[in-house]
Amino acid sequence: MNIVIYGTGGVGGYFGARLEQAGNIVTFIARGKHLEAIQKYGLKLISPKGDYLVFPANAKENIAEVTDIDLILVCVKTWQLEAAAKEINQVLKEKTMVISLLNGVNNAEVLGAVIDKKHLLGGLCKVVSKIEDFGVINHISFEPEIVFGELDNVKTERALLLEKVFLNAGITTKLAENIQTEIWSKFLFIATISAIGALTRATVGEIMASPELKKMMREIADEIVAVAKAKGIYLSEILVEKQFQMIASQPYNTTSSLQRDMMEGKPSELEAQTGTIVKMGIELGISTPVNDFIYYCLLPQENKARNQKTKLN
Repeated sequence: MNIVIYGTGGVGGYFGARLEQAGNIVTFIARGKHLEAIQKYGLKLISPKGDYLVFPANAKENIAEVTDIDLILVCVKTWQLEAAAKEINQVLKEKTMVISLLNGVNNAEVLGAVIDKKHLLGGLCKVVSKIEDFGVINHISFEPEIVFGELDNVKTERALLLEKVFLNAGITTKLAENIQTEIWSKFLFIATISAIGALTRATVGEIMASPELKKMMREIADEIVAVAKAKGIYLSEILVEKQFQMIASQPYNTTSSLQRDMMEGKPSELEAQTGTIVKMGIELGISTPVNDFIYYCLLPQENKARNQKTKLN
């Protein structure tokens, strides 16, 4: 399969490397020194599931240089999604599939505002990985998994084909019965830990060791569940408990990508995570005081990072 990884960060780098390792034709879209390193030395994956070097790596800056694409996995940050959709829209063929693996619950809507919805499937991933150095991806923890499905939850021929492609690459894969519930479930996990980590500058282990912070995390989760319910998505108490068990099982020093970005002064996914809950709460008349507090405490730093990014561009 001819696959484009649009955004070769921790997520795109991991799954792209595994798909290339399985014999697929994979093009990595990257920028700057990261791109230069991949083109010169290949893309190196460090993982407890086995290291791998993609060499030579087919890496480009512009997706317009790629033709006859079967699948595009969108792996940029959520705040980059609208711009990515405009570039992706220029290269789509009749049967090209597009799946976002980003955090957040509105990604299909953002893509669908630009791209014909016939190309779109819903998706998410589970992995803790990051760019260790230019051209180097470090898979830190978590069993890497891709969950995906048609937006109407029909198990189409193309969805079944993709399931085989992912499984053949050794990727834990789930063809969802209800992709919207799956997306909100992942959102519950990541949004519960990310912004509070950014605010406290604490690791998951440190947060879980604090009764006060753990209580606050539970309040964050309860507010997310209430907003989801108002949107017609049911997240059960059993699911909430399962997500907290997953959080507790993470290595002590685990941090989220949102937290790492904010601590490094970079634009983050604050708006797509906590900001989304705050805004949906206002629209739906759902009270979200804990998410409000964390969001508005972090917003000045986020705005500063985005303004600096704009000036650099």
